Amino acid sequence: MDTPSNQPVITIDIVSDVVCPWCYVGKKRLEAALATLQADDSTVRINWHPYQLDPTIPEAGYDRQTYFLNKFGSEERIQQMFDHLTGVGEEVGIDFRLNAIPKAINTFPLHKLLQVAGREGFQPEAEEKLFAAYFTQALDLTQVPVLAELFAPYGWSEEKIKDILADDALAYEVRQEITHFQSKGISGVPFFIINNKYGLSGAQPSEVFVEALTTVREEMLTALAGASCGPEGC
Repeated sequence: MDTPSNQPVITIDIVSDVVCPWCYVGKKRLEAALATLQADDSTVRINWHPYQLDPTIPEAGYDRQTYFLNKFGSEERIQQMFDHLTGVGEEVGIDFRLNAIPKAINTFPLHKLLQVAGREGFQPEAEEKLFAAYFTQALDLTQVPVLAELFAPYGWSEEKIKDILADDALAYEVRQEITHFQSKGISGVPFFIINNKYGLSGAQPSEVFVEALTTVREEMLTALAGASCGPEGC
């Protein structure tokens, strides 16, 4: 994809949860598609939005193995899913360490952090940090000192993180956003919305993203051309 100065900007809204492995895979596949199209921040704007796979998990979290056994029924089934995800992860550059994850967590506090990261202009980097911390570093993201270390490169202290986590107005904002996307019929993640018009559900192959983004870009260029003025008038 060439990038002339007058090229229209495509907006991609991603509805995601931090503990969703397929959201991490989808992120990597989208990034591969953007690299193929030679797209960057000047031609594509990405916005991340919150979703909770299981809002019933308590603040302290659950033991991972116990939680997955209750959810999926058997260790054999869990291991089959882990093996499949590990293989997919290798294809996209993710070193999944699913058996090392310490606990199943409630991600609502993390979405509050991501909301503020968005305001401060580093939401994509924060998303990557939290995905990697949970799935490849097996860190306990319910612990403020762990979060403070992750966000230290952006100047965040433990005190700032505590303030964000205790912010009721921010909690309301995140809940409203989750409700908004649920009202649009989104019941699983990742979900990608292109230009508020086209929806892609799941961690689609990079080729699907390439095709969709190419189509959208061509539509936008056609619309721009149709709205232009020439020597004979508009």
